[in-house]
Amino acid sequence: MANRSKILVAEARRELDQMKIDVLKQIGYNVDVSQPESAKYEIAKELGIPLSETDNGDLTARQAGKIGGPIGGNMVKEMIRLAQQQLAQGNQPKV
Repeated sequence: MANRSKILVAEARRELDQMKIDVLKQIGYNVDVSQPESAKYEIAKELGIPLSETDNGDLTARQAGKIGGPIGGNMVKEMIRLAQQQLAQGNQPKV
């Protein structure tokens, strides 16, 4: 499963990683702070999906979605929550 997502602002990597750690901890996953990407292996193991660090060409789209869904979906929910909070306080969301 190749990581094809590109961060448009390179300086945001650390904050996005921290958000990933926070969100995954909120939903009950133990995340290694030095390697937030390792959470996907814990999720895959929990779901019984064979995920390796090298070639995952045999994974179906459904399997990949089951692994990435809890991560990306919850990060999006958190970003929406933060934007709504900023709007409610009269601040413009930082884009």
